[in-house]
Amino acid sequence: MARTADIAERRPHYARLLAGGTGRFFRPPRTTCPWCTSDRLRHRLRSRDHVQNKPGGFILDECRACGHIFQNPRLTSEGLDFYYGDFYDGLGGETTAKMFAGRGSTKRFRHSARALRAHASPRRWLDVGTSHGHFCATAKEELQDTEFDGLDMGESVELAAKEGRIAAAYRGQLTELAQALAGRYDTVSMFHYLEHTLMPRSELAAARTVLRPGGHLLIEVPNPESPLGRLLRGRWMPWFQPQHLHFVPIGNQHIPVDLACATWFWAARAMPKEDAPWLARRPGRVAVAVRWAVALAALPLVLAAYGLDLLLAPVVRRTSLSNAYRVIARRGPDHASERRGN
Repeated sequence: MARTADIAERRPHYARLLAGGTGRFFRPPRTTCPWCTSDRLRHRLRSRDHVQNKPGGFILDECRACGHIFQNPRLTSEGLDFYYGDFYDGLGGETTAKMFAGRGSTKRFRHSARALRAHASPRRWLDVGTSHGHFCATAKEELQDTEFDGLDMGESVELAAKEGRIAAAYRGQLTELAQALAGRYDTVSMFHYLEHTLMPRSELAAARTVLRPGGHLLIEVPNPESPLGRLLRGRWMPWFQPQHLHFVPIGNQHIPVDLACATWFWAARAMPKEDAPWLARRPGRVAVAVRWAVALAALPLVLAAYGLDLLLAPVVRRTSLSNAYRVIARRGPDHASERRGN
């Protein structure tokens, strides 16, 4: 949890950013699908920032031609900086790091590493969107002969290298670094990364560039076809607005968080807001007391919902109710290069 002094120090910064409202954080709405270019669009849902409670409203549109779901209007670069600020780094960095280092995440990381191990034994692995490198540290226990490198936009990737969770850190965007890393890796992983990107197709092309012929691309993303996404609406955790920009439908993998997160989001609506630098003023003592009282009252419900999540997970992950899916793809040979070699 962020310290009161740190929040107070950041409040003037957020006051300047919000002085003109949130309108400039959004691009003009698209009239065509960014995946297939069809103009058959419809509103899927409206949401707010349920996690950080930063101001603003967000719309997800669905393409009726290909099923692609995307944020529309999309955030600008300035908007992405605003809403990502103090989440993976800064005020929220410690909390986010603990979340990814938790037992549930570690178990999921092991399953992902074993899924790839069934197909290959890579020598060099690049984890894109690695954050603090916790997947790499866990996967290393399953693949001890593999060298893991990480790529991310934030300072967390550099910290991951300093703390030994990855061998090398690349800070930046894959699409910009791909040529420098061309053909260097046997495996590239993207765990809940593509949904954060501005152009998923370009990211997939960049991943192919980085892979050696015969290498594997391992992807995990939210499953927008999950019925829970319709049932829970904006409080379905995988929608995760405003950070998730794109949702490509397919498959069945599952992370047991849906009911617990939705229950917490519903309870949070009844609470005074937690102190944060993007709020104009600090909550008073009464508001803080009320927040703690509601949180404690809601805790048994959240725990019960999480228990139900875990109970249903073995069944749900094998059905269309799943909230995520995994794809392992193999890069074929570069036929053009082979022809030139002959």
